[in-house]
Amino acid sequence: MATAQRYLGKVVLITGAASGIGLATAKRIGSEGGSVVLVDISVDKLESAEKAVREAGAPDVLRCPCDVSRPDEVSAAAAKTVEHFRRWDLIVNNAGLMVFKKLEEHSPEDWNRVLAVDLLGTFFFTREAFLRMRPGGVVVNVSSVHAVETTPLVSSYAAAKAAVLSLTRSSSIEGKEKGIRVNAILPGAVETPMLRENPNIKSGLEVIHAADVGQPEDIAAAIAFLGSDDAKFIQGIGLRADGGRLVRL
Repeated sequence: MATAQRYLGKVVLITGAASGIGLATAKRIGSEGGSVVLVDISVDKLESAEKAVREAGAPDVLRCPCDVSRPDEVSAAAAKTVEHFRRWDLIVNNAGLMVFKKLEEHSPEDWNRVLAVDLLGTFFFTREAFLRMRPGGVVVNVSSVHAVETTPLVSSYAAAKAAVLSLTRSSSIEGKEKGIRVNAILPGAVETPMLRENPNIKSGLEVIHAADVGQPEDIAAAIAFLGSDDAKFIQGIGLRADGGRLVRL
């Protein structure tokens, strides 16, 4: 676990924080002295996530059940954060979902569900950050390598994550005027349930070598860098964290 204390006195809100990359990021931030707001739609998982983040070293942890696709719930989570901590320094927009279907089998409901979580959820929390953060605040959006190189059966997810990159660029321009940095990270194959539930992997249509599979902690480390003052001159980028997989494709 990291020994640097880059987040002492800072408050970090993380969506999709009850498992996977979100939980790993929460633990990493906590280990560096940051207080953490755990946002997730899964109420049952939040209690164990809070315990893990406190054990990692976080001085304070706030649980916040929230459906990121609902702007009223997002606004309430942001308000609760500022009310409890009196500040808000970093938002990690990590919540996401995938639909595995052929393009022609996607329904309007499939598209609306994926876009509502992966894209609009990111927008809703970024909007709240712009309204509530002070200069020095940071937004880190979790996109995906699917935004630039993709595979069959995930057209809605790939499109949503590409849109997240576009949103990152636009909000970085407007955020600069407010003193808020906005960047994105593009994880590759990461050892999470989402990876192993991918029917392309199960069927062998897509083969991923073990050396190309990262751990949630690998992505958490990159997010912690982008959110820290070590990255204070980095604005509007999409940082690929894929173990070099796309270099060979």
